[in-house]
Amino acid sequence: MNQRTFPEPLSLSIAAVERDTGIGKDTLRIWERRYGFPQPGRDAFGERSYSMEQVEKLRVIKRLLDQGHRPGRIVAQPVETLQRLSQGQASAPQKMAFSGTAPELRNFMSCILGHDAEGLRRKLHQAMVAMGHFRFVTDLVAPLNGMVGDAWMRGELQIFEEHLYTESITSVLRQAINNIPQPSAQSQPRILLTTFPQESHGLGLLMAECLLALEGCRCISLGTQTPLRDMVMGVQAHKVDVIALSFSVSLNPNHVLDGLNELRQQLPPSVQIWAGGRCPALHRRELPGVVVLGPLEDIPTQIQAWRAQHAS
Repeated sequence: MNQRTFPEPLSLSIAAVERDTGIGKDTLRIWERRYGFPQPGRDAFGERSYSMEQVEKLRVIKRLLDQGHRPGRIVAQPVETLQRLSQGQASAPQKMAFSGTAPELRNFMSCILGHDAEGLRRKLHQAMVAMGHFRFVTDLVAPLNGMVGDAWMRGELQIFEEHLYTESITSVLRQAINNIPQPSAQSQPRILLTTFPQESHGLGLLMAECLLALEGCRCISLGTQTPLRDMVMGVQAHKVDVIALSFSVSLNPNHVLDGLNELRQQLPPSVQIWAGGRCPALHRRELPGVVVLGPLEDIPTQIQAWRAQHAS
């Protein structure tokens, strides 16, 4: 059977570059004036046209921006320098995080790189059954997320491959949550789970929801990207005790700190705010009125502390 091949385009329009890289048109124009990169040509209609070499460099830049680098420090750098920087950032955490478990995790990575969605979901489901919900989340999904993220940052995973992983793990986690016995309507705490409007990553929410459900919490998930005003309305409508928020490493620190402060002001003191995730801004300073969660395996301890505090 002949495998279909798709010719690589010689160049992309500015709209196509925006869709491909996630870098906005206005930003591309500003960088062109300010840093001398990118340097588009012009097509037959006089519109900007970007070579694939420039698009590839923009992809590396986007990965570094997601890790907190500033445009002024990286945009004008040669692509080889950016790739070394990207690889250097990802290699150390990977070595630390996956000692002893890397061979097992690489089995899952092989499915991702081999575009074997069915095999990946089958292996994940088998691991969940064998390990149980708690260890599946803390000992497999958490480090595997890190490995996938590091591989994407180094340019070893394409966006469609990372999306394949995300959809597969999301499907298995939802099934796992549905298999946990539902608590009674009176179970406490009642926890609302969501993310800020700028945060599109939802795996952290599902992982937390799974562990919270194991502890008998009543979970109400709004998914991702909820406006703050609607969070407050959701807290009121569902009479929740805690609002739990997930923050990825790519989120703008100012959005995190300003948003948490604004949310705290709009909620009654009786409603706790729990913030978790890999965003460095959570750990740089004290956040009045916000409980910053540690590793996922600490969730049972946090639930015990809440229940002890609110015992009648």
